[in-house]
Amino acid sequence: MAVLPAARTLLDAAKSGDDGAFEIMLRPVLEPGYRLAGGMLQDAQAAQDAVQEAAFKAWRKIRQLRDGSEMRPWFLGIVANECRSFRRSRWSSVLSLAGPARTDPDSADSVLNSIELRRALRSLDEKKRLALVLHWYLDLPLAEVAAITRSSVHAVEGQVQRGMHELRHRMEGHGG
Repeated sequence: MAVLPAARTLLDAAKSGDDGAFEIMLRPVLEPGYRLAGGMLQDAQAAQDAVQEAAFKAWRKIRQLRDGSEMRPWFLGIVANECRSFRRSRWSSVLSLAGPARTDPDSADSVLNSIELRRALRSLDEKKRLALVLHWYLDLPLAEVAAITRSSVHAVEGQVQRGMHELRHRMEGHGG
């Protein structure tokens, strides 16, 4: 998808240090960033921290966003990396001892946040979990998931299919 002239102007302005232009570019990708981090980390506070850190890193590295590239896959890739870093940190294990994050039962996302599904998602390897969260929870096309994960579309298709198979298997009580 081509970058619109107005978006190119925003990108140029952001690359030149215009914080307002960067904020305008960041605003529409924050919500998908929070949803991705929530799906990956299964903890609201950790997700917020990951997105805030990703936003700071994106601001520092805005010059690396190539002309013609879209902000969403670039930013979501940074969020995914922050989630990976968080899960490898000591704080991840400390926070997970506090138990599952509380969710609003009336929320449209309550299905994703069910205890069984969270447990099953957590049991998947990171690549499958990331592909599933991006594709099914954030409703991103496979090509965009591939761009975010720096994989081929074929590899992402396989991760989604295998991940769904494993989730079904675990949700039926046959494993995990």
